[in-house]
Amino acid sequence: MNKTQGQPPQMDLIELARESGMAVLLDARIGREQYVSVSGSLAALARFADAVRGEAETDGSDDEH
Repeated sequence: MNKTQGQPPQMDLIELARESGMAVLLDARIGREQYVSVSGSLAALARFADAVRGEAETDGSDDEH
């Protein structure tokens, strides 16, 4: 998932979803495309959104010039 060549590292959305309490229901690869389905409660979705915001703030905090 984070194995992109020549690009800056990206946050691992699947890992953030798991850590937030969401369940990965499908994880497949067809050709170069990866497909993942997740399911969870509204509370888990809120935790996921908070985690994504936190990661984005951390990644972008050093970019201010």
